Amino acid sequence: MQVQPEGSSVTSRIGAARTAGAALFLLTSLNLFNFIDRYILPGVQPLVQKEFGVNDAQIGFLTTVFFFTYMLAAPITGWLGDRFSRKPLIIAGALLWSAATLLTAWVHSYQTLLIRHAVVGIGEATFSIFAPALLADFYPEQDRNRILSIFYATIPVGGALGYITGGVLGQHYGWRMPFFIAALPGVLIALGFWLFVREPERGSADSLAPTFERTRLVGLFRNAAFWTATLGLAMWTFAVGGISTFLPTFFVRFAHMSVAKAGTVTGALTVVDGLLGTVVGGWLGQIWLRRNHRALYLISAWGSILAIPAAALVFFGPQSVFLPAAFVAEFFLFLGTGPNNAALVNSVAAPIRATAISVNLFVIHVLGDAFSPTLIGRISDLTNLRIGLSITLVTLALSGIILFAGAAFAPLLKDSSNP
Repeated sequence: MQVQPEGSSVTSRIGAARTAGAALFLLTSLNLFNFIDRYILPGVQPLVQKEFGVNDAQIGFLTTVFFFTYMLAAPITGWLGDRFSRKPLIIAGALLWSAATLLTAWVHSYQTLLIRHAVVGIGEATFSIFAPALLADFYPEQDRNRILSIFYATIPVGGALGYITGGVLGQHYGWRMPFFIAALPGVLIALGFWLFVREPERGSADSLAPTFERTRLVGLFRNAAFWTATLGLAMWTFAVGGISTFLPTFFVRFAHMSVAKAGTVTGALTVVDGLLGTVVGGWLGQIWLRRNHRALYLISAWGSILAIPAAALVFFGPQSVFLPAAFVAEFFLFLGTGPNNAALVNSVAAPIRATAISVNLFVIHVLGDAFSPTLIGRISDLTNLRIGLSITLVTLALSGIILFAGAAFAPLLKDSSNP
């Protein structure tokens, strides 16, 4: 047996760390522009409604179409990710949604905008499945909460930039301009990923026992840790998808803001709260996880529950409390972002991880934001937007209950111990 020189081993570890860091940076950057693109539409919704003469249900249906194709593409891409190299698949997905975003500049009918959203959904489904699965092969279970908290911090930042870009540029240059500007960065980052990232061996960072429930697709249906993380996230996604779609419109109608101001205010709230909530949630999860292996589920559950009273004040309180209540609500909404996704990734092993993430994406969208914007829009058309948004309070309560129950099934990590 040939012994590797110590210096060579150190060099190898440094090279692996640099590759992991490059992958985290580039995938996080790509996710940022993924969410900028996704949240431009809510920022320009009033302008789109004015041009095409569509009601709240129809504007909500744009988001529904996006997530419908997103979740239908997920099982196919998940199957591919467990059998083929994920690097070229990530690049292809990024190029697809960047191209569809660019073509939005030439959309001149509501029906064409529906098709555009469907194509973007396919591209984003590819990236959203493969990126966390690939990161899991760079980092061990006990570090994934920290890494995925960094990766998913791009949700609020990208959402905020999408709101602001959409609202400000849309008001001054028309609603198509923000989409045009958002397209190019995804292409450049995909190029950097192709040049600088080497894909690791599948499962190289896993240490948990490869049980039947964790390694076989049939066993996945008996995996309670996976299903409670997924169903809890689905109820959270219903709420966040509906709120994020209509919050700028809510501010326009009930706080009497302009489109630009509503987009800017929503974006500012989202970026500050999202970063603060995601960072605090990830930090608490990392500390608590050392003493309690159930921490990832418990933090996610408390985040959903504590967001409810503040969100209720936004929907039904006086105008004077809109902004402070929205600040508190969004902080708690983002508290479980990293922990919940880390719990999901840790619930399965490498052989089925991409497929499991695709099942998760299918479920959270079919039960969550694939139809919550349309449902909220229909209730709003029949009553008002306050009543429409109030159904998110029920799903947040369900999210908390499911995740509290899921804590009993959390896997015992190498550095964790029973409370």
